[in-house]
Amino acid sequence: MLDLEFAERTDTGRVRENNEDAFGHVLPMGPAQVQSQGWFFATADGMGGHERGEVASALAIKTALEGFRKIPKGVMHVSLLPRLVQEANAAVYDAGHATALRGARMGTTFVACALRFDSAVVSHVGDSRCYLFRNGNGTQLTRDHTMADEQVRLGILSKEEAATHDGRHVLTRSLGSELFVAADTITVNVLPGDILLLCTDGLHGFVPDTAILHTLQRNSNLEQAAAGLIAAANAAGGHDNVSVQLIRVKTVERMGLYRGRPYRLL
Repeated sequence: MLDLEFAERTDTGRVRENNEDAFGHVLPMGPAQVQSQGWFFATADGMGGHERGEVASALAIKTALEGFRKIPKGVMHVSLLPRLVQEANAAVYDAGHATALRGARMGTTFVACALRFDSAVVSHVGDSRCYLFRNGNGTQLTRDHTMADEQVRLGILSKEEAATHDGRHVLTRSLGSELFVAADTITVNVLPGDILLLCTDGLHGFVPDTAILHTLQRNSNLEQAAAGLIAAANAAGGHDNVSVQLIRVKTVERMGLYRGRPYRLL
């Protein structure tokens, strides 16, 4: 049966006055829910200033968590997560167009990960990321929805040029900016010992991937690793809010699919 351990931390940083990041999780209530529902984690980085970013990120997380708690038994995560992203987007969009906030820009990035059996489904909008660390190597599972990253994919910029480009923090996609939003969604198989990292750009924007990996290798305790990542971001200047969720896979339940229904593999 799938079993996990996790740690999560957030910090305002050394420059900002408010923390516009938010995160949350839904844990299965017993073995039956481990199989029928699974685990859910989500992180968001709000934008808008004057506390509107805080409202956007908190609302997106709250909406997604509530939606996950209500899912029917056995629903496929790969179809569920894009729907939860759209529900969160609608909530932020409506709040941004409410009377009290009319005319004000309000939005948030969003990255979510749901795990069940032997797989993880990741869905995201914006530049909050999900990484997979396995056997001493790290892989970025998400791609940033930023102007610089779009230009890398078009061959206009190299990755090295994008790292210092003015458009590296300019989002091309976010929750709340339009009535509908397209989320990128992927599914990956997980193995015992794998670590998934959900984080805002307050981490990956200032701490190199190699340093993130080194911190995880140096700290087997997830709470200490999360604290180390926050400390690394602040040591790099603490220019932004920073949030991390670390999820370690302890055991998995190998499953196959037959006509859309899961079955246990021996």
